[in-house]
Amino acid sequence: MYRFFLIIIVVFLTGCQARPNSFHGLPETDSLKEKKVELMNQQFIQMAEKGDIEKVLELLEEGVDINSKDKLGRTAVMAATYNNQVKMVQSLIQAGADINIRDHHKNNVLLYAGAEGMIDIVKLAIAAGADTKLTNRFGGTALIPASERGHVEVVRELLTHSDIDVNHINNLHWTALLEAVILGNGGEKHQEIVQLLVDHGADISITDREGMTPLQHAKARGLKGIERILESN
Repeated sequence: MYRFFLIIIVVFLTGCQARPNSFHGLPETDSLKEKKVELMNQQFIQMAEKGDIEKVLELLEEGVDINSKDKLGRTAVMAATYNNQVKMVQSLIQAGADINIRDHHKNNVLLYAGAEGMIDIVKLAIAAGADTKLTNRFGGTALIPASERGHVEVVRELLTHSDIDVNHINNLHWTALLEAVILGNGGEKHQEIVQLLVDHGADISITDREGMTPLQHAKARGLKGIERILESN
């Protein structure tokens, strides 16, 4: 009888010790898994930023989330775009990366590449079906900053190979044409851009908030070359 009660006590005490471990063990396991996934995601983005295609493909094989984000809201393909890693961007697009995701600065692959004149990445983004209607933090499409900054090839690519709206109006109430005239230097590149915009349907009658047309701005700034282009249309 004594041995019987002793066995019962031992079993009871063993059960009491096992239960807390079973309850505390599960959250620790989940937490470790989450931490591992987070570390893998961050490493993935860092390797994409550096252009390490071999490591990026290896992490994809291991099951990393191709559209995971860092603390700045950047995906791997966005981080690669910031560093103009053309081959990396191409590899990630082929692997299924979402190029339309915008980071905390409202940049995505097409918006940033267009603004910075990264023509090779612009071409990749257009070929991959980038959404040209998405806008940056100023409410502008990729065409507007490209026109302002004199990126002739980017402007030509957007106008001839995408469905970009040539007359989109941003938060300043400027179209690509207005911004090219108001902020451009009026030189050969901006003259070529103005001609491209007009040839592809830019409405020269759209005014800014003050009611000034592109032609009026050109005259006010003494941009004779642009003035001639606009007067002939």
